[in-house]
Amino acid sequence: MRRIFVLGALIAVLALPARAETEEPRYDVIEQQDDVEIRRYAPRLAAEVVVQENEEDARNAGFRLLADFIFGNNTARASIAMTAPVAQQAARSEKIAMTAPVAQSREAGGAWRVRFFMPSRYTFDTLPKPNNPQVKIVELPAETMAVLHFSNSRSAERVAAKTAELFRALEGSRWIAAGEPVAWFYDPPWTLPFFRRNEVAVAVRAR
Repeated sequence: MRRIFVLGALIAVLALPARAETEEPRYDVIEQQDDVEIRRYAPRLAAEVVVQENEEDARNAGFRLLADFIFGNNTARASIAMTAPVAQQAARSEKIAMTAPVAQSREAGGAWRVRFFMPSRYTFDTLPKPNNPQVKIVELPAETMAVLHFSNSRSAERVAAKTAELFRALEGSRWIAAGEPVAWFYDPPWTLPFFRRNEVAVAVRAR
Protein backbone atom coordinates (compact mmCIF):
# COMPACT_ATOMS: atom_id res chain seq x y z
CA MET A 1 0.00 0.00 0.00
CA ARG A 2 2.80 2.38 0.94
CA ARG A 3 4.59 1.66 -2.36
CA ILE A 4 1.41 2.48 -4.29
CA PHE A 5 1.03 5.74 -2.41
CA VAL A 6 4.66 6.72 -3.01
CA LEU A 7 4.39 5.85 -6.70
CA GLY A 8 1.21 7.90 -7.06
CA ALA A 9 2.77 10.85 -5.28
CA LEU A 10 5.88 10.63 -7.46
CA ILE A 11 3.80 10.66 -10.63
CA ALA A 12 1.89 13.69 -9.39
CA VAL A 13 5.06 15.56 -8.41
CA LEU A 14 6.56 14.88 -11.81
CA ALA A 15 3.44 16.42 -13.36
CA LEU A 16 3.73 19.63 -11.36
CA PRO A 17 6.29 21.40 -13.62
CA ALA A 18 3.88 21.09 -16.55
CA ARG A 19 1.47 23.38 -14.72
CA ALA A 20 4.28 25.72 -13.73
CA GLU A 21 5.20 26.14 -17.39
CA THR A 22 1.59 26.76 -18.45
CA GLU A 23 0.77 30.39 -19.06
CA GLU A 24 -2.09 31.89 -17.07
CA PRO A 25 -3.98 35.16 -17.58
CA ARG A 26 -2.19 38.04 -15.90
CA TYR A 27 -3.64 39.45 -12.68
CA ASP A 28 -2.77 41.37 -9.53
CA VAL A 29 -4.06 40.39 -6.09
CA ILE A 30 -5.56 43.55 -4.65
CA GLU A 31 -7.04 42.08 -1.47
CA GLN A 32 -7.03 38.84 0.51
CA GLN A 33 -9.87 38.01 2.89
CA ASP A 34 -9.74 34.58 4.50
CA ASP A 35 -9.94 32.05 1.64
CA VAL A 36 -11.00 34.57 -1.01
CA GLU A 37 -8.68 36.58 -3.25
CA ILE A 38 -9.79 39.74 -5.01
CA ARG A 39 -7.88 39.82 -8.30
CA ARG A 40 -7.64 42.42 -11.04
CA TYR A 41 -7.30 40.75 -14.45
CA ALA A 42 -5.88 42.44 -17.52
CA PRO A 43 -7.75 42.24 -20.83
CA ARG A 44 -7.36 38.83 -22.49
CA LEU A 45 -8.42 36.71 -25.42
CA ALA A 46 -10.39 33.49 -25.12
CA ALA A 47 -11.70 30.78 -27.41
CA GLU A 48 -15.15 29.63 -26.35
CA VAL A 49 -17.97 27.25 -27.19
CA VAL A 50 -21.53 27.02 -25.89
CA VAL A 51 -22.67 23.47 -25.20
CA GLN A 52 -26.22 22.29 -24.45
CA GLU A 53 -25.49 19.44 -22.02
CA ASN A 54 -25.49 18.86 -18.29
CA GLU A 55 -22.67 20.57 -16.42
CA GLU A 56 -20.02 17.84 -16.48
CA ASP A 57 -20.85 16.53 -19.97
CA ALA A 58 -20.74 20.13 -21.26
CA ARG A 59 -17.29 20.58 -19.71
CA ASN A 60 -15.99 17.45 -21.45
CA ALA A 61 -17.59 18.28 -24.81
CA GLY A 62 -16.38 21.88 -24.66
CA PHE A 63 -12.87 20.78 -23.78
CA ARG A 64 -12.75 18.46 -26.79
CA LEU A 65 -13.95 21.16 -29.19
CA LEU A 66 -11.47 23.72 -27.88
CA ALA A 67 -8.59 21.24 -27.77
CA ASP A 68 -9.32 20.42 -31.40
CA PHE A 69 -8.90 24.12 -32.19
CA ILE A 70 -5.65 24.70 -30.34
CA PHE A 71 -4.04 21.45 -31.50
CA GLY A 72 -4.31 22.28 -35.17
CA ASN A 73 -7.86 22.72 -36.43
CA ASN A 74 -7.26 26.38 -37.23
CA THR A 75 -6.19 28.42 -40.23
CA ALA A 76 -3.24 30.74 -39.76
CA ARG A 77 -2.83 33.65 -42.13
CA ALA A 78 -0.43 32.70 -44.91
CA SER A 79 0.82 34.09 -48.21
CA ILE A 80 -0.72 32.84 -51.43
CA ALA A 81 1.75 30.90 -53.52
CA MET A 82 1.18 31.16 -57.26
CA THR A 83 2.46 28.52 -59.66
CA ALA A 84 1.73 27.79 -63.28
CA PRO A 85 -0.55 26.45 -64.45
CA VAL A 86 -2.44 26.08 -61.14
CA ALA A 87 -3.16 28.74 -58.51
CA GLN A 88 -2.65 27.28 -55.03
CA GLN A 89 -3.48 28.96 -51.74
CA ALA A 90 -0.90 28.12 -49.11
CA ALA A 91 -2.26 27.65 -45.62
CA ARG A 92 -0.80 26.05 -42.56
CA SER A 93 -2.16 24.57 -39.35
CA GLU A 94 -0.65 26.03 -36.22
CA LYS A 95 -0.58 24.59 -32.71
CA ILE A 96 -1.57 27.08 -30.04
CA ALA A 97 0.05 26.68 -26.62
CA MET A 98 -2.18 25.34 -23.87
CA THR A 99 -3.06 27.85 -21.17
CA ALA A 100 -4.84 27.54 -17.85
CA PRO A 101 -7.48 27.63 -16.58
CA VAL A 102 -10.38 26.14 -18.49
CA ALA A 103 -13.42 28.28 -17.61
CA GLN A 104 -17.04 27.15 -17.41
CA SER A 105 -20.12 29.29 -16.78
CA ARG A 106 -23.89 28.82 -17.03
CA GLU A 107 -25.86 30.26 -19.94
CA ALA A 108 -29.55 31.01 -20.34
CA GLY A 109 -31.63 27.99 -21.25
CA GLY A 110 -29.40 25.50 -19.45
CA ALA A 111 -26.42 25.70 -21.82
CA TRP A 112 -22.81 26.04 -20.63
CA ARG A 113 -20.06 28.30 -21.95
CA VAL A 114 -16.58 26.73 -21.89
CA ARG A 115 -13.47 28.85 -22.52
CA PHE A 116 -9.75 28.42 -23.07
CA PHE A 117 -7.71 31.56 -22.48
CA MET A 118 -5.27 32.30 -25.26
CA PRO A 119 -1.51 32.93 -24.87
CA SER A 120 -0.76 36.62 -24.31
CA ARG A 121 1.54 36.85 -27.35
CA TYR A 122 -1.52 36.81 -29.61
CA THR A 123 -3.82 39.68 -30.54
CA PHE A 124 -7.26 39.23 -32.04
CA ASP A 125 -5.74 39.79 -35.48
CA THR A 126 -2.75 37.45 -35.12
CA LEU A 127 -4.53 34.54 -33.41
CA PRO A 128 -5.24 31.72 -35.92
CA LYS A 129 -8.94 31.48 -36.65
CA PRO A 130 -10.96 28.35 -35.80
CA ASN A 131 -12.09 26.17 -38.68
CA ASN A 132 -15.03 24.97 -36.58
CA PRO A 133 -17.79 27.65 -36.50
CA GLN A 134 -18.81 26.47 -33.03
CA VAL A 135 -15.56 27.91 -31.68
CA LYS A 136 -15.63 31.69 -31.20
CA ILE A 137 -12.79 34.07 -30.34
CA VAL A 138 -13.75 36.75 -27.82
CA GLU A 139 -11.92 39.73 -26.33
CA LEU A 140 -12.49 39.99 -22.58
CA PRO A 141 -12.10 43.37 -20.85
CA ALA A 142 -10.14 44.02 -17.68
CA GLU A 143 -12.20 42.98 -14.67
CA THR A 144 -12.04 42.49 -10.92
CA MET A 145 -12.81 38.96 -9.73
CA ALA A 146 -13.42 37.38 -6.34
CA VAL A 147 -11.83 33.93 -6.39
CA LEU A 148 -12.08 30.93 -4.05
CA HIS A 149 -9.56 28.09 -4.42
CA PHE A 150 -10.31 24.41 -3.80
CA SER A 151 -8.80 21.02 -4.65
CA ASN A 152 -10.01 17.43 -4.98
CA SER A 153 -13.38 16.79 -6.64
CA ARG A 154 -14.67 19.13 -9.33
CA SER A 155 -18.09 17.55 -9.62
CA ALA A 156 -21.13 19.69 -10.26
CA GLU A 157 -22.15 19.33 -6.61
CA ARG A 158 -18.77 20.43 -5.29
CA VAL A 159 -18.59 23.39 -7.67
CA ALA A 160 -22.06 24.47 -6.52
CA ALA A 161 -21.05 24.15 -2.85
CA LYS A 162 -17.88 26.17 -3.37
CA THR A 163 -19.78 28.82 -5.34
CA ALA A 164 -22.20 29.19 -2.43
CA GLU A 165 -19.22 29.43 -0.07
CA LEU A 166 -17.75 32.21 -2.22
CA PHE A 167 -20.98 34.21 -2.13
CA ARG A 168 -21.26 33.78 1.64
CA ALA A 169 -17.70 35.07 2.00
CA LEU A 170 -18.63 38.22 0.09
CA GLU A 171 -21.53 38.99 2.42
CA GLY A 172 -20.59 41.86 4.67
CA SER A 173 -17.43 42.61 2.67
CA ARG A 174 -16.83 45.73 0.62
CA TRP A 175 -17.36 43.72 -2.57
CA ILE A 176 -20.58 42.82 -4.32
CA ALA A 177 -21.08 40.33 -7.15
CA ALA A 178 -21.39 42.01 -10.54
CA GLY A 179 -21.82 39.01 -12.84
CA GLU A 180 -22.47 35.30 -13.06
CA PRO A 181 -20.15 32.81 -11.31
CA VAL A 182 -17.60 30.84 -13.27
CA ALA A 183 -15.56 27.72 -12.47
CA TRP A 184 -11.89 27.48 -13.44
CA PHE A 185 -10.00 24.18 -13.78
CA TYR A 186 -6.20 24.18 -14.07
CA ASP A 187 -5.27 20.50 -14.34
CA PRO A 188 -5.92 17.60 -16.72
CA PRO A 189 -8.35 14.86 -15.59
CA TRP A 190 -5.59 12.38 -14.68
CA THR A 191 -4.15 14.71 -11.99
CA LEU A 192 -4.42 13.18 -8.53
CA PRO A 193 -7.39 14.88 -6.80
CA PHE A 194 -5.44 16.37 -3.88
CA PHE A 195 -3.04 18.07 -6.35
CA ARG A 196 -5.79 19.65 -8.45
CA ARG A 197 -6.14 23.39 -8.59
CA ASN A 198 -9.76 24.41 -9.04
CA GLU A 199 -11.35 27.80 -8.47
CA VAL A 200 -14.77 29.43 -8.48
CA ALA A 201 -14.93 33.12 -9.28
CA VAL A 202 -17.33 35.97 -9.87
CA ALA A 203 -16.84 39.50 -11.16
CA VAL A 204 -17.20 42.05 -8.37
CA ARG A 205 -17.40 45.79 -7.75
CA ALA A 206 -16.88 47.81 -4.62
CA ARG A 207 -20.03 48.63 -2.64
